[in-house]
Amino acid sequence: MRKITRMADSYDLVYERRRLERFDLQVPAKIEVMSAADTATVTELLTRDICAGGAYFPTKTALPPGTKVKLDILLPVRNVSAISDNTRGLIKVNGTVIRSGPAGMAIGFDEGYLITPFREAMN
Repeated sequence: MRKITRMADSYDLVYERRRLERFDLQVPAKIEVMSAADTATVTELLTRDICAGGAYFPTKTALPPGTKVKLDILLPVRNVSAISDNTRGLIKVNGTVIRSGPAGMAIGFDEGYLITPFREAMN
């Protein structure tokens, strides 16, 4: 298990978006929203683009800005013929919806990331 953290963002969000390299990747993710009654609502979506600071998710049912979420993002594999539980990774991170609209929502990641092998994360 490996934990990677990044410095707290003290920059304007526009500057932050330009500072971090974005990748046009469609990566599967589970987005969990905790309600006031401690019940979880889980949605499975694909990213449209992703960077170290957050991701954009196309959806017709975007969450409102300020919503706190937990994300499980499945990392892609390099060689499709080598797909196994040992070649995939899972990023677990908390985040906040920073922008939403009729076509989707942007979620900014919190400081701490947890990266684990996919098999380990499922146990």
